Amino acid sequence: MLHLLKRPNDEVERLGNSIINARNNIGYCKVCHNISDTETCAICADQRRDAHTLCVVENIQDVMSIENTQQYNGRYHVLGGIISPMDGIGPNDLTIDSLEERVKAGGINEVILALSATIEGDTTSFYIYKKLVSTGVKITTLARGVAVGDSLQYADEVTLGSSLLNRIPFSR
Repeated sequence: MLHLLKRPNDEVERLGNSIINARNNIGYCKVCHNISDTETCAICADQRRDAHTLCVVENIQDVMSIENTQQYNGRYHVLGGIISPMDGIGPNDLTIDSLEERVKAGGINEVILALSATIEGDTTSFYIYKKLVSTGVKITTLARGVAVGDSLQYADEVTLGSSLLNRIPFSR
C-alpha cells in the first residue's frame, strides 16, 4: 500500500483499471471450466491437442502445474474444487455433471483423475469413478509419485511429470 502512495496517480489509475478490466473480461471456458478471455479457452480450441484424453483437476492452478511439466497434451476438465463435507462442498457444487455429459457425448477414450492425494481428493476420484465406470471409458489416476496429502500446485515438475507418465488404472 505504501508503495502505491509513492507512485504517480496515473500509474495507480492504470493499475486499478487493469484489475477492473481483468475481472470484467476474464471468465470460464464453456467446455472445461478453465479461465479464459473467450468463450472457449485456448487449450480446448487447440486442434493439435489430444481430444480423446481428458485430465480432471481440482482447480485452475492444477492446469498450470500440469502444463508446466510439458508431459501432457490432452484436454482438461476443471472441477472447481473437491468433495469436502466438512467445508460444505458436495458433488453438486462441482462441475461433475458437465464432466459426465462430456464423457457420455463420446470421443473420450481416457479420463485421468489428477486430484490431490488427500482423503477429499480420493473421495472425489471415487465418486467420479462410480459415475463414469458404466461408460466404458478408461479411467486412470496419477501414480503416487505425488506425496499423499500434498497439493499438485506444490509438487515439483519432475515428480508431477513422472506421475502423469506412470499413471495407473483407478479401481476400488
